[in-house]
Amino acid sequence: MEGKLFIRLCKALPKNTINFRLINQVIRSGASMGANYRESNETETKKDFKFRIRTCRKEGKETIYWLNLIIEANPDFKEVITPLLKETTELVKIFAAILEKSK
Repeated sequence: MEGKLFIRLCKALPKNTINFRLINQVIRSGASMGANYRESNETETKKDFKFRIRTCRKEGKETIYWLNLIIEANPDFKEVITPLLKETTELVKIFAAILEKSK
């Protein structure tokens, strides 16, 4: 997933107390997912690889949660956020499949 899309979304959201907290959380989880995926490609052991992919899956699920809360707080952005939700959901499925195959 492109972290750029999260950043663009977050920059476009209205600046208010609720969105500041939601933005912080979705950026953290989305960026963590991307960073852990990159790290998984550089691991030296299968155990570390699986740990990183599990973290990607976990952070992806968390990102979905925060995106849904952003929609709740900003219904006008639903159309913009829906593709991000779909892509994140697909990535979670991909990470789950990678874990299944790496057993």
